Amino acid sequence: MAAIPTSVVAATGLVGGYGVARWTKKRPLGGVALAAAGAVAARDWQKGGGNATAAALSGLYVAAFAGSHPLAKKVGAWPAVFTVAGAVALASWAAVDRKG
Repeated sequence: MAAIPTSVVAATGLVGGYGVARWTKKRPLGGVALAAAGAVAARDWQKGGGNATAAALSGLYVAAFAGSHPLAKKVGAWPAVFTVAGAVALASWAAVDRKG
């Protein structure tokens, strides 16, 4: 069975975390989904790219989550989430996934 690319895990964490929070109306539940996917992605980033890559991409993941909030005020919630998820996915693909 093929491994799920880290870019997919990270993007799914951002989109899924927001979706869970929105649809359940329980923000902490969305945070659990976001954190769980982030932990899985970070583990895989470390395996695929080393500690520095994992730290950089984890920082980007957290910054994307935080940055989606002010971006949402300008473009709307879902477009903001998809934009930051795409950015993290692209960075993850470039740093880890395309190599293997």
